Amino acid sequence: MYDFVVVGAGPAGSRFARGAAERGHNVLAFEQGTVGEPLACSGHVSTDIWAFVPDGARERLEQNAIYGARFHTGGPDSNPYRFFRDEVVSNVIDRVELDRTLAEAARNAGAEVREHHTVVGLSEYRDHVAVRVRGPDGVETYRARMVAGCDGPNSRVRESIGLPDPDELLHGVLGFDDEVDHDDFVDVHLTIPSFFAWRIPRGEAGVEYGLATPPDADVSARFEAFTDGYGVSTDRRCSGLIPIGPPDTVTSGRVFLIGDAAGQNKPFTGGGILYGMTAADCAAREIDPSDPETLAAYERAWRDELATDIRLGHAIRRCYSLPEAVQQFGMGLFEGGIGVHMDRPTSLFSTEQLRAMLSR
Repeated sequence: MYDFVVVGAGPAGSRFARGAAERGHNVLAFEQGTVGEPLACSGHVSTDIWAFVPDGARERLEQNAIYGARFHTGGPDSNPYRFFRDEVVSNVIDRVELDRTLAEAARNAGAEVREHHTVVGLSEYRDHVAVRVRGPDGVETYRARMVAGCDGPNSRVRESIGLPDPDELLHGVLGFDDEVDHDDFVDVHLTIPSFFAWRIPRGEAGVEYGLATPPDADVSARFEAFTDGYGVSTDRRCSGLIPIGPPDTVTSGRVFLIGDAAGQNKPFTGGGILYGMTAADCAAREIDPSDPETLAAYERAWRDELATDIRLGHAIRRCYSLPEAVQQFGMGLFEGGIGVHMDRPTSLFSTEQLRAMLSR
């Protein structure tokens, strides 16, 4: 019997598998396809990412350094509001290579990571969880003391156990243009219902265009209109669901969720890489596979780390739907140098942010 079976080898799953293996646990992780494929997530992340990857990985992962953002209430020709710092705010990374790097780090720590294995169901018992997996040799059943569901917005683990869904699912679309662009600002357009669109320069790797909307909106037509405004046609595209808002519980008797499966995302950007890996570290630290009562410690730990920022993130997102005149007034007040951390809305009230505003 394994101590942990991990379903999904994205950033959250691989980070947990690595942490649990480093603590001496017997860990088996399944990924339904090839790790990192298909791409369905932006590669724009805060500089905190480097604390989660092995030494030496940055050189092959980093594509561009970002110092600020231009916020638009109209199209590309509209006058933007600029927000920036004197040092690097964020990085653009090779998103596929990030997944591969984190999975390899899990393997190096002692976890077993099997690709092309799809979990088709699981059953929870008093002393173990039975996990049914379809692999190259057919369907097999594995037993584990606990199961970590890290299998994304449409989590099979969550569905099988009957854990609640995230509050909301958005539909996100990414497209890529091959034009080399080393600009150090991203562009954010508050022209999409309930969310926004973005343009991210990726250095030699080209430019990423994206947007997210509620599922009932015509996302394809909106994406076409957005890229047409920039005069580009993106041949390479991908799409996926973005969970917003964690449910009241992400644990069951011997099963727990991490990352997108748990809705552990930033409500104001949809990004979940850093939040998911932060929660994964909480899980590896707090959960004892032989003691189901430690799942409550995981619930407390990740919420202590992230809940306040998630609540503030919801408040920020509501500003995207304010009348344009109100948006322009608010951004005009705060435009300029900032001391805000892109993953932590609580930093809006930091000494660093206050210092940046007073120095204008």
